[in-house]
Parts: sequence; structure tokens; C-alpha cells
Amino acid sequence: MRVLGLTTALASITILTCSCLGSSPDSGVEGIVTISPTRPGPLRRDDPVSKPLSDTVFVVQAGEKTVATFTTDKEGRFRVTLPPGHFVISRKGEKSAAGYFGPFDADVVSGKMTKVEWQCDSGMR
Repeated sequence: MRVLGLTTALASITILTCSCLGSSPDSGVEGIVTISPTRPGPLRRDDPVSKPLSDTVFVVQAGEKTVATFTTDKEGRFRVTLPPGHFVISRKGEKSAAGYFGPFDADVVSGKMTKVEWQCDSGMR
């Protein structure tokens, strides 16, 4: 009888563990990054105003500490899993004299993906 009680207790713990793991969605930031203008000079009527910022690496910082990096896909989309908190996100690498590639602020809440659409400025005129 004692063994049966232990087996039942272990089964309960296993079920509880599985249900807790399955009900906790990721938290972090996801979205799209675009850039404009797409070319220097005046835009023609059929020129796109902006385009996806593809294959670009971004750094995620909490204070002075880098906590993650991510790369946009060919459509400028990204998804990065982060713990709850406030983050500052900018393009990795040297800061160029022209253009604007962040920093962008993002606040992450537990169990939720923060959705963003960020527009970068190519610096072309």
C-alpha cells in the first residue's frame, strides 16, 4: 500500500511538471526592421519607400551588458527570446556617420512576445 501511494504521488508530480512546462510561452521581442530611403535622390512613383533590412546583426543590451544578439532574415523579420525587463537594441558594429539603426527600446513582459516594427534611416538623400 505504501508503494502504491508513492507511485501515485510520482505520477502527480510528473503531470504537474508537464502541465507547467507546456503552459509557459516564451517572452522576448519579435518584429520587422525596414530601412528607407531605398535609394538616393528623388523617388520615382514606382520605387518602394522602404525595404526590409535583411541579414543585419543587432545587439540586445540590459544596461551596459550585452544579453543577446540576433540577425534579421531576408524579409527583415526577427525573433529573440529574452527574460522580462527593459532592453536597448541597436545594430552591431561600428556606428556610421550617416544613417540611423537604433538604439530602439523594448520592454518585455513575462510570457509575452513584444511585437515591434522599427524603421531605420539609410542616410541617403
